[in-house]
Amino acid sequence: MPRTFTVSDSIVVRVRPADVYQHVSDPARMGAWSPENLGATVHGDAGETRPGMVFDGRNKRGAFRWTTRCTVTAAEKDRLFRFRVHAIGIRRPRLPGRIATWEYRFEPVPEGTRVTETWTDDRRSWPDFVAHAFDRLATRGQTFADFQARNIATTLRNLKKVMESASGTP
Repeated sequence: MPRTFTVSDSIVVRVRPADVYQHVSDPARMGAWSPENLGATVHGDAGETRPGMVFDGRNKRGAFRWTTRCTVTAAEKDRLFRFRVHAIGIRRPRLPGRIATWEYRFEPVPEGTRVTETWTDDRRSWPDFVAHAFDRLATRGQTFADFQARNIATTLRNLKKVMESASGTP
């Protein structure tokens, strides 16, 4: 069975694109809505999110915890935030490699903002049978595409709840 390399989903959040972008493009805040991410530490001057900014994300899945090294590849204010995951480790991201790319698009709609989250599997050099075996072990029986599709849906629902609660939108 060939791998699915990209999964995506969208939700409409009843707040302005600028407000959603400001929250999502701050890696330290990601833990507020992600089912796996616990937040992040930005290297150097955090300041405004920009391409080239590096951060380490803290993650968990059940009892297992790990850290990833990520680099922002796109930060178009109120429109697009994208980062590439390129190292992983238990306490520190010591093992380099192409892992994944995460992208968030913000589109103004009459109701507020359509947020689209996309995960792309960057492990292109892995043979399918190796990726399938690793994925099923790491996700307790699923492919990463199926697993991430569920995570994305959960993340978007949580983001909507957090953002609309903060803005007072019912």
